[in-house]
Amino acid sequence: MKRLDKVLLSGGGTGGHIYPAVAIADEIKKRNPKAEILFVGASDRMEMEKVPQAGYQIKGLNISGLQRSLTVKNLMFPFKLISSLVKAGKIISGFKPDLVIGTGGFASGPTLYMANKKKIPTLIQEQNSYPGITNKLLAGKAKQICVAYDDMEKFFPKEKIIKTGNPVRQDLLEINKKHDHALKFFKLDKNKKTLVILGGSLGSKMINLTVEKNLKMILKEHIQVLWQTGKLYYEKYKKYNDLNGVKVFPFVQKMDLLYSAADILVSRAGAGTISELCIVGKPVIFIPSPNVAEDHQTKNAQAVINKNAALMVRENELDEFINVIRLILHDESKQKEMSRNIKKMALPNATKKIVDAVEALKR
Repeated sequence: MKRLDKVLLSGGGTGGHIYPAVAIADEIKKRNPKAEILFVGASDRMEMEKVPQAGYQIKGLNISGLQRSLTVKNLMFPFKLISSLVKAGKIISGFKPDLVIGTGGFASGPTLYMANKKKIPTLIQEQNSYPGITNKLLAGKAKQICVAYDDMEKFFPKEKIIKTGNPVRQDLLEINKKHDHALKFFKLDKNKKTLVILGGSLGSKMINLTVEKNLKMILKEHIQVLWQTGKLYYEKYKKYNDLNGVKVFPFVQKMDLLYSAADILVSRAGAGTISELCIVGKPVIFIPSPNVAEDHQTKNAQAVINKNAALMVRENELDEFINVIRLILHDESKQKEMSRNIKKMALPNATKKIVDAVEALKR
C-alpha cells in the first residue's frame, strides 16, 4: 500500500457523519503517524467542536441544507453554496491533499466537488442504505464508494462500489465477555431480562413519551429498563429513577456495557447505530426518526427487517409498542432468530477496509 502524506476529510452535521470520518482519520494516523490530516466542516455544526476534541484541525464552510419549506435560509442557499465552493477550493489549493474523503453532511458536497475539479482523487463513504442527493451527485466523479449495504448499485456505478460497512467502536467486538461486569456496573438483577431504550444523544420526544406511557405495563412483564432519555429530556423523566427496576440516564458513555447488559433494545435507526447493533447481535425494535432527510432511518431499518433481523414500529404506529415488546419477550425462538440474522450483517473490520481502499487510490 502507498503511504498517505496528506488527507482531507469532510463530513459532519450529525454524529453519524462525524464519527466515521474521525475513525478513518485515526486508522490513517495509526498506519502513518506522520500523515497530515485536515477536516472541512460546516461552520455552525457540531463537527467544529467534536473534531478538535478528537485531536484534528478543522476549517469551516458557511454552508447549510435546503429547508423543506420556503424560508429566508433557502433564499440564502445559492450565495452560501458559491462562497463555500470558493473557500473549499482555496483550502484544497493550500493544503494540497493526496486525496479527499467525504462521509456526508453539508460541507462534503462543496469540498468533494472542488477536489474533483482539481483532479484530486475522491472517495465517498456512504453510511445509509439510501444515499442522500449530494452523494448521488458526487458519485460520478468519485474514484471509489465505500458502502454498508447490499444492492447499492441502484444508486452508484457498480464498478466503484466496495462493501466495507460503517466504522464502529472497537470496544463492541467482545461485549459478550462483559455481561457480568455490565450487570454490576448498572446494578441490575441477574434474574430479570433487561430492556434498553436508546433515543440518541439528544433524545427522542416520541420515544420518551411512548416509554413513559407504557412503563408500568413493561415492568409488569418482569423486566428491568435502562432508559437513555437524551440530554434534552432527562430533567423531565429522571423522576422514574424512583421506580424499582428503572434506571434513567441523560446519556451513557459506556456504550459497550450498555449493549452487553441488554437482552432487547429499542433504538433509532441511524446508520452508525445499526452497524453497531449488527455487531452486538441482540434483538432490536427500531423506531426510525421520520424527521431526517429522505427518510433515511426508515430505509436503513427496512434493510435489516428484510433479512428477518429486527422489528420496526413507525412513529405513527406507537400504540402497538407494548404489543411488540411482549411479542419478542415471550418468543425465545424469535429472539434467537433475530440475533442470529443481525449478526450475519455485521462488518467489524469496516474502518480497516475503508483505509485500504483509500491507500489504493493514492496517485
